[in-house]
Amino acid sequence: MYVTGYCPYCHAAKEFLADKGVSFTEIDVTGQPAERSALTLKAEGRSTVPQIFIGGRPIGGFDEMIALEREGALDPLLEAP
Repeated sequence: MYVTGYCPYCHAAKEFLADKGVSFTEIDVTGQPAERSALTLKAEGRSTVPQIFIGGRPIGGFDEMIALEREGALDPLLEAP
C-alpha cells in the first residue's frame, strides 16, 4: 500500500486492514518524487494515496477497497494465492 504520513484515508485503510488481520507492506511516498512516479506507473496512472495492491493487482484507494468489501469481493482477493 502506497501512503503518505498526512493522509486520513491512508490511516483508515491501514486500520481497516489491521482490523481484518491482514498484513501489508507500507510504502511512504511523502516527499519522495521518485517513489510517487513509480506509484503512478504501477497504479495505472493514479497518483493519489492510498493506492492498495492485492497480489500485485491495483485495486485503487480506500473507497474502492470498501466497495469491494461491501460487495463481498474483498475477502476472496485477500485469500487468493
